Amino acid sequence: MSIDIDPLREADGITVTDHIENTQFEVYTDRPVDPRRRPQSDHYFPVDASVAVETGSIEIPRVAVVETRAGDGELLTHGDCYAMPDGTYHVGINPAPTKLYLTFDSGFSVSTTDRTTRIDLDTPGAVGLGFRSLHQTPAGTITTPTDPESLMDAVSLLGSALQTTSPERSFPTLRGHPPLIEPGDEFRVPERVEPIDSGVRIVVPPEYRYLYPVVSLAYYFAADLVPGDAPRIEGDGWTYPLEPGFEERTAQVLRQSFHMDCLARTEGFYPVDLHERETTDLDLDWERLYDLPLAERLGEYLDVPFGDVEAELPQWTLTTDVRPDPENVEMLPFVAGELSIVRSPETVTPVDDDGGVGVGFFGGADRSPSAATRREVPVGGVAPDGGGSLGGVLGDDEFVRGGASAGAANPGATRGADATENRGAVPAQTDFVRPEPVDTVEHAWVGDGVPLDANKATLDAYHRRLEAGQVEQSRISVLVVCNDDQMREEGNVADLYGLRDMVQFDIEVRHDLTREEMREVLESDVDFLHYIGHVDDRGMQCAEEYLDLTDEDLEIGVSAFLLNACQSYQQGEALVHRGSRGGIVTLSDVANSPATKLGRIIARLMNSGFNLRTALHVAKRELITGHQYIVVGDGGTTICQSRSGSAVVINLKRESSEEWRVSADMLPNGPYGNGTLTTLNLATDDSNHYIPVKLDYEAVSTEELSKFLDLETAPVFKSDQLVWSDELNF
Repeated sequence: MSIDIDPLREADGITVTDHIENTQFEVYTDRPVDPRRRPQSDHYFPVDASVAVETGSIEIPRVAVVETRAGDGELLTHGDCYAMPDGTYHVGINPAPTKLYLTFDSGFSVSTTDRTTRIDLDTPGAVGLGFRSLHQTPAGTITTPTDPESLMDAVSLLGSALQTTSPERSFPTLRGHPPLIEPGDEFRVPERVEPIDSGVRIVVPPEYRYLYPVVSLAYYFAADLVPGDAPRIEGDGWTYPLEPGFEERTAQVLRQSFHMDCLARTEGFYPVDLHERETTDLDLDWERLYDLPLAERLGEYLDVPFGDVEAELPQWTLTTDVRPDPENVEMLPFVAGELSIVRSPETVTPVDDDGGVGVGFFGGADRSPSAATRREVPVGGVAPDGGGSLGGVLGDDEFVRGGASAGAANPGATRGADATENRGAVPAQTDFVRPEPVDTVEHAWVGDGVPLDANKATLDAYHRRLEAGQVEQSRISVLVVCNDDQMREEGNVADLYGLRDMVQFDIEVRHDLTREEMREVLESDVDFLHYIGHVDDRGMQCAEEYLDLTDEDLEIGVSAFLLNACQSYQQGEALVHRGSRGGIVTLSDVANSPATKLGRIIARLMNSGFNLRTALHVAKRELITGHQYIVVGDGGTTICQSRSGSAVVINLKRESSEEWRVSADMLPNGPYGNGTLTTLNLATDDSNHYIPVKLDYEAVSTEELSKFLDLETAPVFKSDQLVWSDELNF
């Protein structure tokens, strides 16, 4: 079973461990309990594990909304402070690291503090607790020839995973993971993959460059994808053209329809007061729209010009570039499942073809470190816009120095290892590409080449996301390896992992590992490896020699990693190929001082529950040298769950001596995907929002802000400089 439920040792209650999502939380009771297994059918909603305990109260260490249904499932009320008379109830508590449901026969009251949510029963007795992992698995694998027309039939079945065609499918837990796709000689569909007749058709020319950008639409609309000349979406009696500007229009349709579903769903099973619904300028009959079949509802959505709704839309989180090649068909279900905006570039700019601006360190005899230094390009620095300037000039001691021979007194020492005369060069077989910029927070790349400023997504890493193997212990393991005495300052990052209540970490720091010891580390069942040291074309430097992961026959057990060393891309790619889910790597030489700063930032963010892509996004806001790093593998990988569920980044600007302007970026993260309901625990705002969202508040008092930031350790940009909520001085 993926969920373990055990009595607490030092308090009254239980510990719940979800081995699939690597999450753990505690549920408190008013007396010692001995959880006993109960039928999962005791609960109104499906659960993965069910127990019963004798108690008079249930308390969880987070602020949550409590939803109460009658014994027959009728929704009665929801909120964080109310009382109910005697009766039989099904109660849901959200958010929690797993879906959490209670069932009992008693009147009760709900109360919250700034840190907890508590349910007190009028009559203590048996309480059933049900837990469902937020992990999603596909129903099966579709086998298909990879010619475009055959592939259209497979993509038409991605929407079979939807658990409803109502606007509630904008909740991530009601979408389901699309079935997988694999190449084969014949078209075969598993019995459990059953098409949904949504009445929506997407017509595109039978070419990969048209097919790939509509996979998220086909999934979300449960649409039939059919060949035709003019790209368009069709319903019963209506047509919406997808040209001119095909890829841009598909992105607009996804954003607009998803937003409007989030507004319409407030008329259904979850009639919450949604801020976006209250502030919309759209004069629509949402109750009528909610009751329409999907195709009719979509047609009315698209009757609204995009310009009329654009200002209301949040910044979308993810764009994925999928090269229009048949080798990439297996990635399509994963891309669609993330509701990514998809582009399919037929051509891409190789880095060597951009005139050498800002990329002189990327290999070749004419692109030496000294040439880069003469142009005043920071160590490996790549301007996001491709220009030579990154908006500021670093000091001379932060530029490429050629090797690892510089002493500890020199903060500009790089993390390479003097393997070659041209230490600034990535091996010649590495082809770097520069994708077009995106308007989203995150960016992924599927296809050949190493992308600058984008997640190099790989199929094997995404498949590991679906693996549901048991783990031997419920604690989260972090291993910090420092293989160079000059870099021991970064080794102190161990102090930054485990700074969490309610999450248990095992943290170990090891120095100067031998080659054999490094092999054992990589094969071990470690949740996160933070490597500090040297990497070059001989591999990872160990105490006496090198360990080259591209040559070694290793079974990798490490789940995720940061290889904070020069030119660590190929070693990180090998880790993912052999067993890891994903990690952060470097594309060039990195100077020791900024690398140390970035390592500490990533450590705190991963400890706070951020995924790899979002963590690197935040680090890049603080350090321009962050553009030397990319994510390889599954960029959605986390090592633990944030207390808020979503990834939260706070921005502060002082308005007066006692008042602040506060904004918060709340981004999808792990199981809390697009469409998740969220609130910000500021006294000035009791509204519900849907993720992703950027919230803005003016005139927040220092006292209120201080209480708010005490709730959770989070990254805070104060006047555009990164600090942490537990270190902030007002």
